[in-house]
Amino acid sequence: MKNENESMSHNESAQQITHRFHEEHPLVLVAEQSNEGLNAHCDGCGELLSAPCFTCIHCNFHLHKQCAEAPLEIPNHPLHPQHSNMGLFLQPRPGSYGWVCGCALCKERRNMFFYQCRWCYFSIDIKCAQLSSFKFSQLSKHDIHKHPLTFIESPMATDVPKRFNCSWCHEPLIDAIYLCPDCPFILHKKCFDHELPPEIDHLTHRLHPFILNRSDRHYLCNLCQKQHSGPFYGCSLCHFNINVECAWPRSTIEDKSRHQHPFTLLRTQGSFICDACGTEGNYILYICSTCSLMVHKDCTSLPRIIKFSRHDHCIFHKYFLKCLTRQYCKICFNEVKLDRRSYSCRKPGCNYVVHVNCVLEDERLYDVIEEEKQWEELYKKSMQSSIIRVIEVNKAREATKIQHFSHQHCLVLADKMEEEIDRKCDGCTLPISNIFYYCSECPFFLHKTCAELPRIKQHWFHQSNATLNFDSFKWCNFCNQNLSGFFYNIEGWKMCLRCAKVADIIECEGHQHFLFFDFKFNEKCNGCGGRCWNGAFRCANCRFAFDFGCLTLPHSAFHKIDEHKLKLTYRDDKEQSYCDICEQYRDPSLLYYSCSICDTSAHRSCVLGNFPFYKDESTLPNYEHTHDHDLQFFRKVEGFPECSECGKFCQEEILKCKESTCDYILHCECLRLFV
Repeated sequence: MKNENESMSHNESAQQITHRFHEEHPLVLVAEQSNEGLNAHCDGCGELLSAPCFTCIHCNFHLHKQCAEAPLEIPNHPLHPQHSNMGLFLQPRPGSYGWVCGCALCKERRNMFFYQCRWCYFSIDIKCAQLSSFKFSQLSKHDIHKHPLTFIESPMATDVPKRFNCSWCHEPLIDAIYLCPDCPFILHKKCFDHELPPEIDHLTHRLHPFILNRSDRHYLCNLCQKQHSGPFYGCSLCHFNINVECAWPRSTIEDKSRHQHPFTLLRTQGSFICDACGTEGNYILYICSTCSLMVHKDCTSLPRIIKFSRHDHCIFHKYFLKCLTRQYCKICFNEVKLDRRSYSCRKPGCNYVVHVNCVLEDERLYDVIEEEKQWEELYKKSMQSSIIRVIEVNKAREATKIQHFSHQHCLVLADKMEEEIDRKCDGCTLPISNIFYYCSECPFFLHKTCAELPRIKQHWFHQSNATLNFDSFKWCNFCNQNLSGFFYNIEGWKMCLRCAKVADIIECEGHQHFLFFDFKFNEKCNGCGGRCWNGAFRCANCRFAFDFGCLTLPHSAFHKIDEHKLKLTYRDDKEQSYCDICEQYRDPSLLYYSCSICDTSAHRSCVLGNFPFYKDESTLPNYEHTHDHDLQFFRKVEGFPECSECGKFCQEEILKCKESTCDYILHCECLRLFV
């Protein structure tokens, strides 16, 4: 029997399938539930597992039968009429195939199967997509909102009521609702049908009445100090505007999953300092009389637990820090007030603390967690080793013979080269200098640390998983270097192993203070002088910053111009400096390589060459250039052959055709000119 959606193959006698999202092992059918139950969660919908279901006997992967048989494509969906002719396609989970904003129905970003439009960011998770107990109907644009609204007859059948209240009356969503798939705007049907009064009097502005207006452009609400569009009440004489939602704030907010006591609305004519985020607010505040707290409306419902990409553990929301020492935010490195709300780690000995506004500023960098145990289970499941199989071990239980995902042959552990040869690791492309694995059938080498890298891991640059990959030639989006070997794929960004090993807070040789990564930094790098468009490692005490490229440069390197190793150096006291290799001017304020014994100094590009992180004989596929065949990279070449494009003699760093019958040779400098 073969499923019509072709997402799996079925074996009737063994009652097992091979699922598209878990091809490494077959899944076995569990038809009936035992008395002990199934103490696991479905990897498709995230719910507690129940029979009938499919489970993997080799690893912790399970699917409800309904989730395993979910169609690969939904031809159209009423929540997404814009691309109804394109269909929605099933994906394993957010982060694996591009950026996912969250489910269009429940607004959650959950670690489960979801359907995604290939033409835009629209997605809907498998739970919401499978629901059939409520009706959808699409409405055209209405004066109350800038996007089309969708009518849902039975919202209690979805997860929407768990997270949201009505955007106008702020009451629970138990009746029929209108929902915006493009943003978190939800209305009761009764609120939708109720016409907005054209004029109101409001306590926050007693001088004149407010007149109902509408704007397609963003306007500033003087109460919440946020930009909005759509209907609003305004006083044209005083240039005072308030959002419709702020005009009728909810009198009481109660969510025990966020705070154990209810918050009560209090109107004030003056300003106040929010006990949650430490910033100023005015006119409308909420108080908890039990805890003596005054907070903004948005600060009444901050998540209790989050997993932040820049920390290994879950961090918890706290109103007050019970410690006697001064604490500094690990994001902005300004002081965290002990009497203000913050997020901190509960692990013993871990003093990680961050401001509320800092950690919640970019939602791509954190996930909301219901329970700490839930995240730990997901983390264990997401971690995968790049060692497929351990074949032999020694007395110390150290793997001496392995099968690695990146190579077709088995690899053997060694601690030194049999011959004095300059060998480079096929993972990081750096010289082999310590314990390594090698292939006895072909010239393939891996540092032990590179062989043990996780196949899937979480990296601090992004909350989604980073996947280890290998290819012949790639461009690192972080250090802007061409490279061969392993790299991590993070949401479409490619990161080489040198960059992947850098922590977000580091000590930098040549600078007296530590550096931390600032995502918003866009000034010049002190190492190369270039603009840092995607953030940089900067100093909290002075205006010093390094980008990934400068931070991951080799600390020393050999060059034929000097018999000693040249050392990476920052700043030259000389007013005018020149490179001893190219004999051109060298900026004394930027990084360079030098020998203090011989007084040699040179540009870093002159010392390292154009392709310092390529391994000899790495293959450049033919779709990367204009030649008909694949090319191989060689750092040095015998004789002085002519470049097939520019006609000049080649001495080093060339690309040579892999076909023995073809004598095509290309200067590496010519590569960019002829692609």
